[in-house]
Amino acid sequence: MRRALLSVSDKTGIVAFAQHLIDQDFEIVSTGGTQAALAAANVPVTPIEDVTHFPEILDGRVKTLNPLVFGGILAKRANPDHQQTLVDHAITPIDLVCVNLYPFAQTIAQPDVTLAAAVEQIDIGGPSLIRAAAKNYPDVLVVSDPADYPAVTTALRNHTDDLAFRKALAAKVFHHTAQYDALIANYLTDTADTDTLTLTYQREQALRYGENPQQSATLYRDVHPAPFSIPAATQLHGKPLSFNNIKDADAALGLIREFSAPTVIALKHMNPCGVGSATTLEAAWDECYAADSMSIFGGIIVLNRPVDLATATKMHQLFLEIIIAPAFDDDAYAILAKKKNLRLLTVDFTHATDPEDAELVSIRGGLLRQERDTVVDDSQTFTVVSQAQPTAAQLQAIEFGLKTIKFVKSNAIVVNTATQTLGVGPGQMNRIDALKIAVNKAEVKDHYDQSVLVSDAFFPMDDCVAYAAEHGIKVIAEPGGSIRDKDSIAMADRHGIALVFTHHRHFRH
Repeated sequence: MRRALLSVSDKTGIVAFAQHLIDQDFEIVSTGGTQAALAAANVPVTPIEDVTHFPEILDGRVKTLNPLVFGGILAKRANPDHQQTLVDHAITPIDLVCVNLYPFAQTIAQPDVTLAAAVEQIDIGGPSLIRAAAKNYPDVLVVSDPADYPAVTTALRNHTDDLAFRKALAAKVFHHTAQYDALIANYLTDTADTDTLTLTYQREQALRYGENPQQSATLYRDVHPAPFSIPAATQLHGKPLSFNNIKDADAALGLIREFSAPTVIALKHMNPCGVGSATTLEAAWDECYAADSMSIFGGIIVLNRPVDLATATKMHQLFLEIIIAPAFDDDAYAILAKKKNLRLLTVDFTHATDPEDAELVSIRGGLLRQERDTVVDDSQTFTVVSQAQPTAAQLQAIEFGLKTIKFVKSNAIVVNTATQTLGVGPGQMNRIDALKIAVNKAEVKDHYDQSVLVSDAFFPMDDCVAYAAEHGIKVIAEPGGSIRDKDSIAMADRHGIALVFTHHRHFRH
């Protein structure tokens, strides 16, 4: 008779699995709560104490850490010396180990968990058991996931538990314990500046392709994704998200969290093409749409209020890829869902202003880690360096533009009012080209005379100020800090432009 050791935290399906093992001529050895659950279901079970000849101690902290257990798992069946050792010490081989670990991840996800409570959920014996079994996978079948019970049962019944099957289960163990240890290490690390950065993600889904059809791609998510994130979003309608959809939607969430008033954002290719704020969602949509009615076609829309019928009716008239909001009114959803491919997602906006984890950027041979650009630009900290002075309304417009430009690819220029972007110039190799794009887009707008021009970094020379002056710009905001700041200030004074130094650069590469 073969021997199986069962010791599980998650008891889902364990009784039925144990019964299947008995049907396949296994003796069941078990511990603590698992043993009690099996005995209560009238499953024949041998207590672990009958194997170790030693009671469970320290509130169950020590129960399987014993040579009579680990010898039975780690002994190679084809090694005569190992087999003689088993005989010499009266150790019975263990042929199957079924263990899942204490719920550390679920414990630390609880909002009020204490450090002491979390530490109690660090499993010691469990990882040791499944790692030992996985190391000896040619001889020991290891089961660490209740989802694998049916496959293991079928393989045992049909004698298809071959080396490849066992190896796959062993690999799963080491992925699982690596993730488990990474979560513990990260939880217990008080500083972000460590010599080792251990990351762990779970496979969410294979994507149709990556940025282009010739590139394969997969979405992985955090073990517990932030509530205000695309992996945590609920998709109500439409076809699956693509690689580019996910990146764009993530960028849009980053921008929308900057605004508290009813706001609508349109985003294309990682850059906002329209941002509008107002007292109502419908009016904010009107501002966003008017900001760039051409580029919004095929874009991603994020709204920070539940979508009402009036706003949905206007959005329904356009081709859009994705609409993200806290919720959709029933009648709004009904009209938008008429387009079968339009993705409708909800995200928990109550967590929009939660502190965010650092950004990780993949590079060849490694990755970069940086804190997010969470600075809040406040007009009280600005310095007016020109003779002309901005009005209070213009300072408010600068603050609006700075919220937006943090999410425009550098070099970046935004022309905007206090409630609406008028022109966005993203991702140019020199600043004046970005400025020309933004100004030329903005010139056709009705509110151009109320606008300001915001730059994500300093002007390296005075040509940007000169071009802006030629096209009627009256207020410019930039961080300052160039060795030629005096030239830009002089040019602003020559044309009566109010030039404001914000003292914060907002590169977005």
